[in-house]
Amino acid sequence: MNSGSSSFTEFVSSHAPELLPVRGEILATPIGDQVPHATTIVAATFAGGVVMAGDRRATSGNMISQRDVQKVFRTDDYSVMGIAGTASTGIEMARLYRVELEHYEKMEGRTLSVNGKANRLATMIRGNLGMAMQGLVVVPLFAAYDPDKDEGRIFSYDVAGGPYERERFDAIGSGSIFARGSLKKLYRDGAGADDTVMTLIQALYDAADDDSATGGPDVTRKIWPLVSVIDANGFRRLTDEEVSGYVEQMLEARLISPDGPIAPLR
Repeated sequence: MNSGSSSFTEFVSSHAPELLPVRGEILATPIGDQVPHATTIVAATFAGGVVMAGDRRATSGNMISQRDVQKVFRTDDYSVMGIAGTASTGIEMARLYRVELEHYEKMEGRTLSVNGKANRLATMIRGNLGMAMQGLVVVPLFAAYDPDKDEGRIFSYDVAGGPYERERFDAIGSGSIFARGSLKKLYRDGAGADDTVMTLIQALYDAADDDSATGGPDVTRKIWPLVSVIDANGFRRLTDEEVSGYVEQMLEARLISPDGPIAPLR
């Protein structure tokens, strides 16, 4: 059972490669538009941590294929991963990545550094490059609390697995251009966790307002964005009751100002 490596992916590749979700098969024709796609994920740092949030809609072409898909995953006690792109491949990648981190900790007796975690995820994305060229693209957003710096950190990736650390905030997915514009307007350095959560809720709403593939909060079905907070105390996913409180506060304000809060010109 000793593969000589702390990588769970390398271990499975050696003994049972057929079990891996990413194996680089070449499809006869691209099928990217025929499978459900996850859309918008946002993340932002706050004083002493980081918040990640995602909408719940998955689409197949112009059709809504699922209204309550999960796109934000706990990967260990101090990190979180959100997915955009091919939903099924992204969910499998998130699950495998979580096992990858657990396996490393068991083999080495310690956790990976934040940079190490980001680079391990980059390797997994690179392994999916063949499928990405066939349209089954997965582009994650990774966030973690760094105990050495007592701060949250955010990493985004390209389809070839290149990791890029982002300062303050970032967004991925089809609504990312609108979410990022909203974050530029609303983000405040040194804000607390509560204010940062509200900023991300506002950004997701702005994305849903302009991008049909991004789902806004569904009040009638009680489907809310997934929101996770990570700080020195570890990972915490907000309950539906907590998220609905932020959403109700946001919607009440938007009855007066439909385009959301206005950033001061200074």
